[in-house]
Amino acid sequence: MAGYVMAIDQGTTGTTVLVLDRRLGLAAKVNQEFRQIFPKPGWVEHDLEDIWSSTLATIRKALRRAGLEGKDVAAIGITNQRETTGLWSRRTGKPLHHAIVWQDRRTTDACAALKAAGHEPRVREKTGLVLDPYFSATKIRWLLDHVKSVRDKADSGEAAFGTIDTFLAWRLTGGAAHVTDVSNASRTLLMDLRTRRWDPELLGLFGVPRGLLPDIRPSSEVYGTTRGLKVLPDGIPVAGIAGDQQAALFGQGCHKPGMAKNTYGTGCFMLLNTGTRAVVSANGLVTTTTAQLGRARDARDADKEYALEGSVFIAGAVVQWLRDEMRFFKSSAEIEALAAGVSDTGGVFLVPAFTGLGAPHWDPQARGALVGLTRGTGRAHIARAALESIAYQSADVLEAMQKDSGEKLKELRVDGGATANDLLMQFQADILGVPVVRPKVLETTALGAAYLAGLAVGLWPSREALAARWQEERRFEPQMNPAHAADLLGQWREAVQRSLRWAETG
Repeated sequence: MAGYVMAIDQGTTGTTVLVLDRRLGLAAKVNQEFRQIFPKPGWVEHDLEDIWSSTLATIRKALRRAGLEGKDVAAIGITNQRETTGLWSRRTGKPLHHAIVWQDRRTTDACAALKAAGHEPRVREKTGLVLDPYFSATKIRWLLDHVKSVRDKADSGEAAFGTIDTFLAWRLTGGAAHVTDVSNASRTLLMDLRTRRWDPELLGLFGVPRGLLPDIRPSSEVYGTTRGLKVLPDGIPVAGIAGDQQAALFGQGCHKPGMAKNTYGTGCFMLLNTGTRAVVSANGLVTTTTAQLGRARDARDADKEYALEGSVFIAGAVVQWLRDEMRFFKSSAEIEALAAGVSDTGGVFLVPAFTGLGAPHWDPQARGALVGLTRGTGRAHIARAALESIAYQSADVLEAMQKDSGEKLKELRVDGGATANDLLMQFQADILGVPVVRPKVLETTALGAAYLAGLAVGLWPSREALAARWQEERRFEPQMNPAHAADLLGQWREAVQRSLRWAETG
């Protein structure tokens, strides 16, 4: 059989394709950014055709770079930015509107109305999530209510909903597979976390027709095969799907309760494996599923494993903001040298609440704040404050996790592009007070998708065998005096308080 697995990692700002051989050797890695659309303050959209074009381009380039042909690919795995909501025509396959991105806050008022009506406890009980614009359900409802003809197409059965995994699976299989996996479905506010089914009560609450929705499947199985693509031959199994954070947890080998990882991408996402316990958070986290292995086609028959998750909306995106809007540097990689030009921030704190704050605050009305400025503040201080804001937000999430789980973390496995920044990683270890461990392969999100696909077609024997291959590249031990770290965290939290509910006063 063909000996390579292709992983499509469709992220918020770009698409990455990874090609692995059966010995887990990296044959190719290609990334391509795509357009970000900001129609109004707090609104974020993607053109699904831009995403598809970037996917085809990266597949083509990855095969060329690896010196392979499409027939050499044994399986394709998909991992994706979660919650981002798309609608397209079942008849033509064309998008009915731009996709509404997970960062988008246009449904803030709708969520507030549902909370005021007393629905959040029931929603949280069923889904493990909070009522927030972050998740997909209110985005679907907005499209149904505000885009011409979408409601009619939904009622007639012509419209199809999907998060980005579903859209890619649809396009890769020529429209044959309208599917999602349990990890992505668990982020919509429409799936019951324990039954793994679309829930009629939730569908009614959010006004979402059942006919829009894909089938929910386990994260590792053959959903369909490629069809009608110029870049790949027909018949390649599309065999793994997981939301990006669950894929990273899988790629990091965090299969045991108490193991945790943090992914540093556009946002920052920390997951703690809680095993078969669906822990209900009392500290602003959400309960979600892990990537699920299962031999049956019905996701309800898959293994049931859960995680606590804390989502930071703006992490790497704050570096992009300094690059693109503030023009501090031309390349994001330049921030480390700039920030290292000063020994500390000079008392400056940057709270990057550009699209509100996620866990543990869940305040869509929060807005960015830069505090502690003096006449001596320079670009280097602000750049360092931007990097430190990523670590501070992660520390807030970890504290909530330890309270909910009752366990003290022994180490934090990290992945994502920003982990290449040694200054950030050391500060993260200092402020957390636990070792931060960086693996040899940083693209663990794509790695997880590849693993899931390869397992489905029998390329590898088990997830445990794959986890045994995980290798540490560097361990960052805490070096800061704990009292000083606590003092800095206190100042950070005071800065956060200045940013909360800011948009309410606008």
